[in-house]
Amino acid sequence: MRATLPRMQTQHYEITVHAPAEVVWETMLDDATYRLWAGAFQPGSYFEGSWLQGSEILFLGDNDDGTASGMVGVIAEHRPHEFVSIEYRGQIMNGIEDTTSDDARAIAGTHENYTFTEADGVTTVLVDIDVDDQYAEMFAEMWPRALIALRDLSEAEAHTRGQHPADQED
Repeated sequence: MRATLPRMQTQHYEITVHAPAEVVWETMLDDATYRLWAGAFQPGSYFEGSWLQGSEILFLGDNDDGTASGMVGVIAEHRPHEFVSIEYRGQIMNGIEDTTSDDARAIAGTHENYTFTEADGVTTVLVDIDVDDQYAEMFAEMWPRALIALRDLSEAEAHTRGQHPADQED
């Protein structure tokens, strides 16, 4: 019997952050703060690898047995403070990288894109992600929570640096 390929959809999320794009970018992609906002997906979420174009990156979360599961990607495009695109190649199940199973092949070639647009110290973050229909509802609940956490972290960092729009003199 032949496996049925999943149906994919592209989901779009957006949030306005009262902080410069540089601050939002750093907050989103820095290891320490990534772990905080990405905890909306799974507490303890982290990445291994680099955000530089062409680099492999693993998005991971620990299982109860101590092994890690997650996604295998490559950074398809990287324009600092403007855009980053992840192309997924497979998954990690119980600590083992998988790029050949039906489940792994189903996500191969899907993308997760982050776009940062700044005007007057305020940044709009756009997230476009290819999602299997069976996970669409789950991500529709998780991504807004993750972006709110990213916004709050970024705005706090902008205040710390004196770069929040409210900190600027007229």
